[in-house]
Parts: sequence; structure tokens; C-alpha cells
Amino acid sequence: MRLTLMRHGATGQPSYRGRIDDPLSALGWEQSHAAVAGLGWDFIVSSTLRRCAEFAAQLSATRGIPLCPDVRLVEYDFGAWQGVTVAQLEREQPSALAAYRADPQRCPPPQGEDFAAFGRRIAAALDQAVETALASGHRRVLVLTHGAVIRWVQCHLAALPFGAMAETSIANASLHAVAWPRAASPEPRIPAA
Repeated sequence: MRLTLMRHGATGQPSYRGRIDDPLSALGWEQSHAAVAGLGWDFIVSSTLRRCAEFAAQLSATRGIPLCPDVRLVEYDFGAWQGVTVAQLEREQPSALAAYRADPQRCPPPQGEDFAAFGRRIAAALDQAVETALASGHRRVLVLTHGAVIRWVQCHLAALPFGAMAETSIANASLHAVAWPRAASPEPRIPAA
């Protein structure tokens, strides 16, 4: 099943937002509309955070596409780093930030979400999206979600270590087509040396 993952548009907040429930900025709405112009889907699944959910609801209503909100698609919980800029972390906690970027599984942010649990919830949400879409006869699925979610999916499917997430740029309102296997294993497949 091919899914199109879409990162929400800009919020105007230059920091780790995580579970902070920001709306899209005016620019974010423009980016989102431009990203989907001329493209079509027959099923939408969305994070329940406003920066995804509000655009998904509008797209669903204007195009008559079924929408399924899924809380499991919310952004990674950055714990104590939520609302903190990367520049501030680079100044105040450079070694912790570097460790997180190199190995988010073993070095999460203080009070941050367990990374393995993060992966399991994403995999479960995408498995359910595929099952629901197939059961309803839908083949073109748009998944509105967040940067860390898309980075996790890309690393998982490419069998890359999750430290590669820090090197993966996911622009606001960008689209990423992926082939998602049903009942995907949430554990990383580390390539052989």
C-alpha cells in the first residue's frame, strides 16, 4: 500500500514543539494548500494536533474525502525540550542534544517519550490506516503528521539507524510517498556491516 505522508505547514514557532498544540500560521495554511493543489486522495488519516487536524478537516470537507483522526500520529514528545529552540539547546545542553541526535533510542530528551514506544505507536497507526483504507476500497491515502514521525518512517523502511533522523530534512508541508507493508515490524532493521 502506498501512502503519502505530509508534514503540517509552518506554525511560526521555531522550537521543538512536540505535543504543544499550535495552530498553523497564515504561511502554514498557504504552504498546505499549495502542497495538495492538483493532487488527489480518497482517504485521509491525520494527527489530532491542530497543526495537522484543522487542515485535514478542511481538506476532507472541501473535497468530500473520508477523514480518520488518529492520536497515535501526534508528534514525538520532547519532554523538557518542548518549546525550547535548538539554538538554546546547543548553547545550554550541547552534549545532550548531540547524544539525542546520534542515538535517539538510547539518549532521549529529559522526560521525553520512550523512542521504542514512539515507533510502535507510529507503526500501529499506519497498519490501521492501511487496514481501514483497504476495507473501504480506498487506495490513495494521505497521512497528515509531523516531522519526527516522517523521519522515523523513512529510517525504518530504509533499515537505517535512527541516528540518521537528525540528517533528514523534512520541510513544512512536504509530501513523502512511502510503500508501507501491512503489519510492519516497529523494530529497526540495522543493515549488515
